[in-house]
Amino acid sequence: MMEFPRVSVIITTKNEEKNIHNCIQSIKSQSYPAENIELIVVDNNSSDRTKEIARRFTDKVYNFGPERAAQRNFGIKEAGGEYILYLDADMILSNNLIEESVLLSQKENFIALYIPERIKGEGFWIRVRDFERTFYNATCIDAVRFGRKDKFLEIGGFDENLNGPEDWDFDRRINAAGKTGITNSVLFHNESSFNLKRYLNKKEYYANSFQRYAEKWGRGDKIIKKQLGFWYRYFGVFIEDGKWRRFFRHPVLALNMYFLRIMVGVVFIKERR
Repeated sequence: MMEFPRVSVIITTKNEEKNIHNCIQSIKSQSYPAENIELIVVDNNSSDRTKEIARRFTDKVYNFGPERAAQRNFGIKEAGGEYILYLDADMILSNNLIEESVLLSQKENFIALYIPERIKGEGFWIRVRDFERTFYNATCIDAVRFGRKDKFLEIGGFDENLNGPEDWDFDRRINAAGKTGITNSVLFHNESSFNLKRYLNKKEYYANSFQRYAEKWGRGDKIIKKQLGFWYRYFGVFIEDGKWRRFFRHPVLALNMYFLRIMVGVVFIKERR
């Protein structure tokens, strides 16, 4: 018989009044017993109605910063669950995601799980972004999102000196601590509509932190070479493990995906100068 341990869902927010309701509603609609789900919202000084909306669903709404890594660490320390699921406010869970995550973790003794991500929104460029994201699941470009709280604490949580690649850094350390897996259930990342300038500005914002991340692990590190190097990011991740078949079945999406990758590459080259 399946046990239903408590799961703490941590949502980090900043001015997310447009997204927070849908995110929380997807948590409330889970097939997992509601009484075994703890909802924690860690807000970073929102100036909109984010906290007001969140308080309709939980009394565990906190204000903490200055960045996402610190918010997540705060949420983990406050969490009373055996398992942690951390989310951004623009994410929406498929209905049985938490149930499958707990069952899989118990059955296979996984300490953490990757969750396949789909990009949700309208327009051609959202299709391109979704196409790109499907190649990253459970690779070194991805990061776990669900896992045991004791293991999260054991490795020291997220590195608060990093802003952007803290996910990669956390993922490397959790993989060194035990066995990880991947769910069949997905989560949806609601990007609504694509704006190239906003997309590139976000990449530029994180660029300096990627330099710190590379220095932390060493530029000669094999995973750093894959995550930040040319060959794997532009070719390897799209063709490994038979993924080349899907890549070549969608040439228009693939071509426009490369346009975005090249634009991001230009941003990072500019920041290195």
